[in-house]
Amino acid sequence: MPIVRDPLEPKISLWHFLAFYLRFLREKAGLSLTQCGQIIGVARSTVSNIEAGRQRPQEDQLKKLDAKYGTGRLLQLMLWFARMAHDPDWGRQLIKYEEEAVSIKWYHGQVVPLALQTDDYIRAYVEASTHKDLDAVTARRIARRDAYLERGNSVRTWVVIDEAVLARLVGDCRTMREQLEHLVKVSHLPHVSVRVIPFTSGAHMGVDGSLKIVSLEDRDIAYSGAQNGGRLIESPGEVREMSIMFDSIGVKATSEDASRDLIEQYLERYRDDRAVA
Repeated sequence: MPIVRDPLEPKISLWHFLAFYLRFLREKAGLSLTQCGQIIGVARSTVSNIEAGRQRPQEDQLKKLDAKYGTGRLLQLMLWFARMAHDPDWGRQLIKYEEEAVSIKWYHGQVVPLALQTDDYIRAYVEASTHKDLDAVTARRIARRDAYLERGNSVRTWVVIDEAVLARLVGDCRTMREQLEHLVKVSHLPHVSVRVIPFTSGAHMGVDGSLKIVSLEDRDIAYSGAQNGGRLIESPGEVREMSIMFDSIGVKATSEDASRDLIEQYLERYRDDRAVA
C-alpha cells in the first residue's frame, strides 16, 4: 500500500506554507517524487523531506522549480520571505542544524554556551527560569548537550564569552568550580577554542545579545538570541553580517592561552569559598 502522509498545516509558518505549496505544485504537474528530484538534482527522499517540512529547500532548487512550473520567481520569493519571517518552530530546526553542523561558533556574554555546560550549571539556570517542569527541561538540555559532545572532533567549536560569565555566581561555589574546571578541560581539546573578552576590553558589539553561527556542509545559518526566544537566520546576506559581527566581537577577546589563564584565576576564587559572598 502507498504511504499516505499527513498534510502539513500551512498556517503554522511560511516554511510550512512553502512545503505545502511545493507538494501542491508537484502533484498538479503530475510529477512523482523521483521525477521532481531529478529536476532539482536530489534524491526522492530529499523531495519527500522538503514537502513534509523536515528539510528546507535551497534557492537554486526553487529556481529550477519556478522554471518547471512556470511560476516566475514566486517560489524563490516565498523562500526569501520564509527566511526573513519569525518561525515559531525555530527551536526544533536549530537543533536539527546543530546535529548536522561541521562547525559552530558561539558568542555569549551572560552564560557558558550549552554545549560546554555541566549538569549542575544547567539545572541552576533552569531553576532560575519560568519553566514549570524543571526536571523535564533539565533532562532535555542535558540530552541536547550530550548529543553535541558525542560528535567529538567531527564538529569544530569556537566559543567566545565575556568575563562576566566567569564572574557571575551560578548555583554555588561548587557548581562554579566544576563548571570552570570543565571549561578549562575542554579548552585543551584540539577541536575546541575558548576565548574570553576581559572587562578591560571595554565596549563591544556583543552587548546586543548572544549569537551563533552554524556551518553546514553547503551553507551557514545563524541564530540571534533574545528575551523570550531568539531568531533563526537563513538569509545568506544576513548570515554574512552575523559572521562579521562574531569576528568583530572576537577581536576583543584574548588568546586561547590568556583566556585559559583568566578562567583559572576565577577558578581559584571559587576554590576559596570565603572569597565569594
